[in-house]
Amino acid sequence: MRWGRWLVSIFFLTCVTKSIYAAGTVTDTLVSGWEFSRVDEGVWRPATVPGTVHTDLLALHMIPDPFVGSNEKAVQWVDKKDWQYRKKWKLSAADLQYDVLELDFKGLDTYASVYVNGQLVLQSANMFVEQVINVKRWLREGDNEVRVLFESPIKHDIPQFLKDQVIYPAGNDASDIPLSIYARKAPYHYGWDWGPRLVTSGIWRPVLLKKWNKAVIRDVWWQQQQLNIASATLNAVATIEAATPGTYSLKLTTQLGSYNKVITTKVTLKQGSNTVHAPVQIRQPQLWWPVGQGSPTCYVMTAELLDNAVSIDKDQQPVGLRTIEIINQPDSLGESFYVKVNGRPVFMKGANYIPQDNFLPRVSASTYKHLFDDMRTSHFNMVRVWGGGVYEDDLFYSLADAYGILVWQDFMFACTLYPSDTAFLNNVKAEAASNIRRLRKHPSLALWCGNNEVAVAIKNWGWQSGYAYTDAQWASLQRGYDELFKNVLPAVVKENDPGRFYFHSSPISNWGKKEDFTKGDNHYWGVWHGMEWFEAFNTHIPRFMSEYGFQSFPEMATIDSFATKADYDIYSNVMQSHQKSPAKGNTAIRTYMLHYYQAPKDFPSFVYLSQVLQAEGMKVAIEAHRRAMPYCMGTLYWQLNDCWPGPSWSGRDYYGRWKALQYYVKDAFNPLLISGVVENNQLNVWAVSDETRNRKAEVELVAIDLAGNPVWKQTLSGVEISANTSKKIFTVDTAAILKGRNPAEVICYAQLRIDNKIVNRNIFYFAPAKDMLLEKPVFTTTVEHKVFIDPPSVYRDRVLLTIRADKLARNVYLQLNNAAPDERFDQNYFDLLPGETRTVWLRSTRDVEQIKAALTITSLVDTYKN
Repeated sequence: MRWGRWLVSIFFLTCVTKSIYAAGTVTDTLVSGWEFSRVDEGVWRPATVPGTVHTDLLALHMIPDPFVGSNEKAVQWVDKKDWQYRKKWKLSAADLQYDVLELDFKGLDTYASVYVNGQLVLQSANMFVEQVINVKRWLREGDNEVRVLFESPIKHDIPQFLKDQVIYPAGNDASDIPLSIYARKAPYHYGWDWGPRLVTSGIWRPVLLKKWNKAVIRDVWWQQQQLNIASATLNAVATIEAATPGTYSLKLTTQLGSYNKVITTKVTLKQGSNTVHAPVQIRQPQLWWPVGQGSPTCYVMTAELLDNAVSIDKDQQPVGLRTIEIINQPDSLGESFYVKVNGRPVFMKGANYIPQDNFLPRVSASTYKHLFDDMRTSHFNMVRVWGGGVYEDDLFYSLADAYGILVWQDFMFACTLYPSDTAFLNNVKAEAASNIRRLRKHPSLALWCGNNEVAVAIKNWGWQSGYAYTDAQWASLQRGYDELFKNVLPAVVKENDPGRFYFHSSPISNWGKKEDFTKGDNHYWGVWHGMEWFEAFNTHIPRFMSEYGFQSFPEMATIDSFATKADYDIYSNVMQSHQKSPAKGNTAIRTYMLHYYQAPKDFPSFVYLSQVLQAEGMKVAIEAHRRAMPYCMGTLYWQLNDCWPGPSWSGRDYYGRWKALQYYVKDAFNPLLISGVVENNQLNVWAVSDETRNRKAEVELVAIDLAGNPVWKQTLSGVEISANTSKKIFTVDTAAILKGRNPAEVICYAQLRIDNKIVNRNIFYFAPAKDMLLEKPVFTTTVEHKVFIDPPSVYRDRVLLTIRADKLARNVYLQLNNAAPDERFDQNYFDLLPGETRTVWLRSTRDVEQIKAALTITSLVDTYKN
């Protein structure tokens, strides 16, 4: 299936209701007409569902925008109150003739009691669990009302906190009392070191009213049993709810292009829940591959339930055929950790993902698509859904399927210990089972991970002494950890998603000792938390790097969304309130900045330079990881995105604007990479390929002075670049390049040519930027509109900008005044060699003259005080 049609299908299959498919089942989305009130007030006001209490109050101007200034502090009262939502609607006599009328709450956040016409019908205590209940007996012809009462999560959990004999080490809970461990809701709502404390309540996912007769398909899992080049065998596991027992027909259809196969079987259903198994075989299957390895091909699989040849319900979904193995086992070098797809080891390139907003219902389908567009443009093949957020929306995983991006899925536990009483564990079991069954059908799902950093914290973060636990308390807490993450969760995975890799905690190894980097995955925070310089990335390389990062500020347009010019100081109240890593934060950025760069002349220069600093440092890390393949087989940086506007480790800010980091990631993740590093006074040059075919290339190595005069040159012809490898291709003493010159006055670059076309270029510097005597360059630019066809039959109207510098221009930043988040250059923050001309594409609806007037160009030297 072509990618474009497949993406259209994704939106169709994930966004429509079942009523489109089946005459027997009718689904109404209960969207409009909702009201909410504070329980102790009883005043009803209009509400939005899906939504949150905070966003409803914000829409009515009853609270200030918590993202602006220091307003976060002014809305902390909201989570201390109880709130309620209601909706009134009419039902006809015909509606009441259906066998079943059920309410389907996709997400209730969090402690919720549901009343139908005054009758309590449901209580929920888990944000992550869908709740479905047949409410027919409480409904009536004419007017009906559903009311949802949300108890304050703070009020609800304080009694448990007071009852417990220990204080849990919830270090990222921004309140004085660590309550996040009790509530099965998004942990980051309680504050993190990149986001605010905004503890929400509300109906955060859609509410559906489903009306059906006889039977309904609850779920279909096309469980892959066997796969080879000749055939694939699937087990169609259908969960069917029957109101009327009897014999029905189940029609299974497999379709891909002209391939169309139909199997119909008789099924006998008892009243209640039924699980039906039916074998399906596909000959000469087409495989699903992650991006860069092949096409993410999916079959369209349909299960249709018939009663006397009449369709009463239908389920349709894309199904990808592939094998995914996580190889985590002892080897000659320590303990491996890598991903094999369809038997092929694949180097993982991507990032850690957090929720895109503190108020989750504000994240739209187009926002998700832009996110995945950016991941594809940045050459991702994996994204980690981190354990302090949420199990993501169905559309997230459907887009991952369509784009060919593997998903590392954490369970929602992070950075603390948790209760292990029976009620808590039963709640977690239901949560895990619900989300495993929802997500297991996606070909992009690669693995399950029990938690983020809890196991390594138990051993290395000093919790026992820091919280003064007795030996008995500490032993009890560790037993609780083992029960939750080594017994309960793996058992639920085995029952509901057998064969999928599960490990109890990431990372497997700590970053404090040399031997740690030989074992499994690693979160290396020596840079930033350990205040080690960026060069440490070249020596601290694990088998799989699943977290590492460095902070920067978002660009000025984003800062202006929450601050005024009076706040333009990293130590102002507003900047401090938006810096959620106060132990280091802005001071750490400045410390690293002054180590590598000259002091910035003003606040906008500091902001620009913080992004350059972050990007250059992370470039060192990414290239080191890729050079180390196959010893290292993955690099997932922290972090891809933001949940609010402010300084953080992200490459994309809250509005989706690319920081310098994201542009550098795009280059560093290029499938073909030429990379150099100075070690022991030698420049070592590596060629790295993630491609599936061998290449023959020419490598040109050139050194010039700051004026552009040639200093040294070497051309390597007939360089063999094997598929899926990293290889050192050249070594030279730096003295042979410099020839006695000051290292701060020499630039060296490498160009990788294939078929006489430059496919990758990298520039190496022999001295820190602060030591280079840069002169202010003069830029010459042209701007014009271009219309081209890409791909065939799709016309693109883009702006073409050419830019030339007469002198070396480092970190050239192209900016449009008052730019919208989607006005983006395809390249930015790049270095221009003396006399070099570069072509840059711009996505913008402005005309040429408007662009010329709005364009500003900044280079590194423009930030200097003198």
